Amino acid sequence: MKKAYVGSPLGFFEAGRVFLREKLHPAIERAGFSIIDPWHLTPEEEFTRVASISGEKERKDAWRELNLVIGRNNARGIEDADCVVAVLDGSDVDSGTSAEIGYACAKAKTILGY
Repeated sequence: MKKAYVGSPLGFFEAGRVFLREKLHPAIERAGFSIIDPWHLTPEEEFTRVASISGEKERKDAWRELNLVIGRNNARGIEDADCVVAVLDGSDVDSGTSAEIGYACAKAKTILGY
């Protein structure tokens, strides 16, 4: 089965997560693709762990390290995908989604804007 990486800012808020889970992902699956969801490529426990660090400097350093992990995980997800579906809603395209589009383009992936 072909794989679609779904890049979007929708994982930042509950209504967006519901839309992904109940509408967009099922539509992509009906089109014959399995989903690579970047919101699930890095374990939730990592975010909780970093957010719970009490010292400001230590927390900043941990976020910096976690951001690199997230970037690597997402890059691997794009590399493993046959295409990228990019959610382009809003007055401006989300900066993270823009980066995913750019990386997918550099890897010669098919990119579909939604």
